[in-house]
Amino acid sequence: MKKIFKLRVVLLFLAMSLQFSCADYLELLPNSGLVREEFWKTKSDVEAVLMGAYQKVASLNGNLFTYGEARADMVEAHNEWSGDVLNLMEGNITADNSLCNWASFYAAINYCNDVIKNAPEVQKIDNTFTEFQLQSFLAEAHFIRSLSYFYLVRIFKDVPLVIEPSETDNSDFYLPKTDGDEILVEMLKYLNEYRLYASDEYTTTEEEKGRATKSSFDALIADICLWRFDYAGCIEACDRIMGNPKYVLLRSPVWFELFYPGNSLEGIFEIQFSDLNNQRNGTFGITNQNARQYLPSQTAIQLFAQKYSVERTRGEDKSIAKISEDNYIIWKYVGSSPNGKSVRFSSIQNSCNWIVYRLADIYLMKAEALSQLGSFTDAAELLNEIRVRANMNPLVIANSADAYEDAIMDERAVELAFEGKRWFDLLRMGRRNNFKRKAKLIDLIVANVPSTQKRILSARLTNPLGWYLPIAKSEMERNKNLVQNTYYTY
Repeated sequence: MKKIFKLRVVLLFLAMSLQFSCADYLELLPNSGLVREEFWKTKSDVEAVLMGAYQKVASLNGNLFTYGEARADMVEAHNEWSGDVLNLMEGNITADNSLCNWASFYAAINYCNDVIKNAPEVQKIDNTFTEFQLQSFLAEAHFIRSLSYFYLVRIFKDVPLVIEPSETDNSDFYLPKTDGDEILVEMLKYLNEYRLYASDEYTTTEEEKGRATKSSFDALIADICLWRFDYAGCIEACDRIMGNPKYVLLRSPVWFELFYPGNSLEGIFEIQFSDLNNQRNGTFGITNQNARQYLPSQTAIQLFAQKYSVERTRGEDKSIAKISEDNYIIWKYVGSSPNGKSVRFSSIQNSCNWIVYRLADIYLMKAEALSQLGSFTDAAELLNEIRVRANMNPLVIANSADAYEDAIMDERAVELAFEGKRWFDLLRMGRRNNFKRKAKLIDLIVANVPSTQKRILSARLTNPLGWYLPIAKSEMERNKNLVQNTYYTY
């Protein structure tokens, strides 16, 4: 059974139990100068704080599903569900919605900032702390911080940029927002600088897949470049991963091993979970038959259900499962077998890893970048390699960027269904070329909603600022230097 790299007890307790806003960062580690000096003594102290950053990101897993799927077209809400998530799905978003709380992202960032500042000082007093280990820990901290900011920018657009730890009462908690693109440029600078120091020498599969490697860096760099429409940068990063023999597209018969047992040859970076170690993923709890929360949408059912679709490798019994006539559930995080029947045993129900990056994602990122540069033949080859491995016929696509964009978006919807990608994919499409295809994004999203909501939701999505969430009301009240997303100020 997989075993998660362990935290020191005090930090695990802090990471799991504290809920805080930006102002509460002081509580993560002792804020007294004397106590802090007593803490930062050994490389084990540094690694413990680094593990706290991983744990804080892991604690977001259910929200990562929600942010990446709830507003898109592949999921819908059970008719008995209510509350903040349903309001998000229906476009009824206000600043007091709990999903507008960015505290956990900033908590992970503060762990990273602490490591980046204090690790070099620890090396001066710990003779066993080698330069290689120091740079490797710093690289991981930069990766987690950059990943956290990438989520924040895609969710909120412009956010405060915090690159110093909040260690004392003199820390400046009241920072204004920084332009989201400026933040991503800053993160790319750090990612490219520290990528060289990322370790590829972990001793266990769990660490190799669950901690930042050079390929993890490359995947994040490619993703940020694609979001920024830097297609050459995306292709360069993708090529480094695709040239690494460690990563292999799983063949059709074993495709479901991506999710059970996980940590497959295709996985690049997966947030690790283990029920047996009390480190639980929430995806089982929001997608199983009795959850009455997330369901596959009619769009997803028509893509995957046997009565509609020719999909076999990724379809019914794999991505979704049929419970009864016209009653389907999301299966990736529930099943132990690609048969739509074998549910995970109770002792491992919450052990499914959250896959952040895998090789198929990289193929499709590169195909998208190539097609936007007009390299249609090369893009088609990559796209069809993903289809062929899923026993689907190759596509013949008209040589236009829009035609390829549609084909690649469709393929990503199928291949990466329910993996927290779809909403961000649609936003990328909608933002491209000065919002040229905004109407396409709106059409895809409103196709799933009841007819009574279509006109209202279409109107709300017309303004691209409405694609991002508002800053939480509590943050606005606390930090007077913040300016609310103008979409939510009326």
